[in-house]
Amino acid sequence: MPPRRRTDPAVGRAAVAAWRADPTDVTARRTAVRFTLEELADVAPGHTVEVRVPPDGAVQAVEGPRHTRGTPPNVVETDPQTWLALATGTESWHAALAAGRVHASGERADLADYLPLQATRARR
Repeated sequence: MPPRRRTDPAVGRAAVAAWRADPTDVTARRTAVRFTLEELADVAPGHTVEVRVPPDGAVQAVEGPRHTRGTPPNVVETDPQTWLALATGTESWHAALAAGRVHASGERADLADYLPLQATRARR
């Protein structure tokens, strides 16, 4: 069963656009982060990797062995601005990882194949 959406896609895309226009808008950033995490879970369903973007959200994604207790073996953690840069394609996974803006642990914690998210493309 796919994850239940909490953010309407139109609202999420509007939040991404608002964040692009003003990266200091905390309300837009929080909604954009939640929306993009939900998108990741939709594009890469599963429970193998926990993606954390404190303080705005977290999601489990990527197919594979299900994590049930304690600290997950596959964790990705980053700040909201870096996450949105990754989700929108303004920064590459490998560049953010090399710069230390993304912390990824576990053999399945590479999200390069899923980013950027198509839903974040600028629309005309």
